[in-house]
Amino acid sequence: MPNISEIQWEQFLQKNPDAHILQTSRWGELKAQYGWIPKWVLAGNSGAQILIKKIPLGFSFAYIPKGPVGNNWDQLLSEIDRICELNKTIFLKVEPNIWVDELEGIEASLLKGFIKSPQPIQPTRTIIVDIQGKEDEILARMKQKTRYNIRLSFRKGVLVKQSDDIDVFFKLIQTTSQRDSFSVHSLDYYRKAYDLFSSDNECVLLIAEHENQPLAAMMVFARGKTAWYFYGASANRGRNLMPTYALHWEAIRWARARGCVRYDLWGVPNQDLEILEAEFMNRNDGLWGVYRHKRGFGGVLKQSIGSWDRVYKPVLYRLYKIWVTRAQRD
Repeated sequence: MPNISEIQWEQFLQKNPDAHILQTSRWGELKAQYGWIPKWVLAGNSGAQILIKKIPLGFSFAYIPKGPVGNNWDQLLSEIDRICELNKTIFLKVEPNIWVDELEGIEASLLKGFIKSPQPIQPTRTIIVDIQGKEDEILARMKQKTRYNIRLSFRKGVLVKQSDDIDVFFKLIQTTSQRDSFSVHSLDYYRKAYDLFSSDNECVLLIAEHENQPLAAMMVFARGKTAWYFYGASANRGRNLMPTYALHWEAIRWARARGCVRYDLWGVPNQDLEILEAEFMNRNDGLWGVYRHKRGFGGVLKQSIGSWDRVYKPVLYRLYKIWVTRAQRD
C-alpha cells in the first residue's frame, strides 16, 4: 500500500502503540515546517514514515528516524525504494529503533543492501531508566548522590510546575547553549513541537522555580510505554539548588501517571560502559558532563544498532562522504 495518507498511517500506529514517537505523523508535521516532506508506506504488518529533503538539481535525501515499524522489511523496502526513486534520492538513512543487545545479527538479516553510515543523526547510546514499581523503589535504584540532590532541591524550596510558557524555556535554553557551547533550535521550533504533542498529552513542559524565578526547564515526550527527555535547559544562577534533579523526578512522575514504564534520557557519549565509568570524572567535552549527570538516575546503558545508509546514486554519495569527513575533522 504505497504512499498512504496521514490518517491511514496513524491508524496503523494505533495497532503499534510502542512505535517510536519519531515515527508519528506529528513528528513528520514538525519536520515539514523545516523543509522535510513526510511520506508513509505500508507493506503487510510493517510500515515507515520517510522524511524527504529536497536539494538542488532535483535530488533529495531521505531519512527514516527510529523505524521502520515492524519486522517485515523485505517487502517494505521495495515500496521505500520506489518512493526514493521517484524523488531522485541520493541515499536513504535509516536509524532503526533496535538495541544491539536485543537482536544479535540484525544487521545481516534486516539491513541487507545498507552500509554503516558515517553520520548518525540521533544519539547511538542512551540511558534507560526503569520507572516501574513504587516511588521509593525507583529512588532506591538511583545513585545515593542523585537521591540526595532530588530531596535537597525540594527541601531548599524548588517548585516544579507544568507550564506552556515556551518563551521562558527558550530563554533558559539560550543560556545553556552559550554556557555549554551547543546549538539549539529556534523558538518557533520548540513552540511547534510543544503545541503538536501536548494537545494529546504526549508532551509536557516542566519548569523548576525558586522564589518565583525560573531556574531550569525541560520538555519531555511520551508515547506508549516510553517517555523521552529530549530538551533541557538551566539558568546560570541557582545551580546549587539542584533544579534539574527535581525536574527529572517530576518528569518520571508525569510519565508514570500516563502509563510509561521506562524513561529514556536520550543521549550519552558513544562509548562502552567501562570507558564511560573510567573517564566520566575527568572529561567535560561533548556529552561527558551529560553522562555524569544522567548516570545517577539508576538506568541501564543501551546502544542502538546505529545509522545505516542505502545508496541509490554512488557518485553523489561519495561526495557526501567527503563532506562528512571534512566536517567531522573541522
